[in-house]
Amino acid sequence: LIGRPANMWRYRELMPLLPGDEPVTLGEGFTPLLHAKALGATLGLDRLFIKDESLNPTNSFKARGLSAAVTRAHHLGATTLSIPTAGNAGNAMAAYAASAGLAAKVFMPKDVKTPFIRECELYGADVTLVDGLITDAGRIAAELNAQHGWYDVSTLKEPYRIEGKKTMGYEVAEQLGWTLPDWIIYPTGGGTGMVGMWKAFAEMSALGWIDPVKRPKMVTVQAANCAPIVRAYDEGTEKARPWEGATTIADGLRVPRAIGDFLVLRAVRESGGAAVPVADADMVPGMRDLGRFEGISAAPEGGAALHALRVLMAQGRITPADRVVVFNTGGALKYLDVLD
Repeated sequence: LIGRPANMWRYRELMPLLPGDEPVTLGEGFTPLLHAKALGATLGLDRLFIKDESLNPTNSFKARGLSAAVTRAHHLGATTLSIPTAGNAGNAMAAYAASAGLAAKVFMPKDVKTPFIRECELYGADVTLVDGLITDAGRIAAELNAQHGWYDVSTLKEPYRIEGKKTMGYEVAEQLGWTLPDWIIYPTGGGTGMVGMWKAFAEMSALGWIDPVKRPKMVTVQAANCAPIVRAYDEGTEKARPWEGATTIADGLRVPRAIGDFLVLRAVRESGGAAVPVADADMVPGMRDLGRFEGISAAPEGGAALHALRVLMAQGRITPADRVVVFNTGGALKYLDVLD
């Protein structure tokens, strides 16, 4: 990997690129894995690391999946891309579509925060606001996709976003010297990041890059008021029932039904991990702690992941001897209102 780009395309041989293809890239990936010494000291955890995805283009981990998806769509000859989104995925798709010279159609719930809408428009996207949740936006987008022949880049409606998200797993391994942590704590909406990392660990094992047996315990974190995967985990089912009345300050966690829920549940169970619901009131203190102890700009999703760590430590599942990676999937700038 010497001389490779300092972004996720350093793993291009394992990505959906054909010979002669070049990626549509804005420098996404290879985000810092920060040793959170000050925050860890308050928790009694010497080996706490924060994977800070807020430093990606468009301020979130969504840049990874959309870079890969737009790259493949561009090389397949697509001219117009379509996505339903709660916010960050729409921003990322719009930015990469602009970079590739493609038209972007973005469908969002009408109550999303204004910065998400304005950023999509900044990149030239056509934004449609929908009365309802992301599932309603997805339904309307699908109807228009069928009518107009737009290329659908919504979660798990194409295979390439997972390929971008899996690079988080490769990076964590590389940044830890080709070893894996004991725990990965990950805020989960649609779940492509969890599914992608679990895929990455299997690939690295097959390549002989990591221990063929050891895997992190995977923790899925959801908002208490929108926790279909947590409920399915607790009930022992393979798929999740849609969540009614989903409300949360974490837009990325307001996903009442994830298409890949069974894949997320499989990763959690196979790893011996956990599924943790977090109340909105506990997300904001987590955001503040990531900021004041480590200087990290954390979205509510990152605050939720930090609170889940506290829950698992209080239960005795995570011990001071463990090496833990907490994911902050996006930045605070689009969520400053929740700090009031």
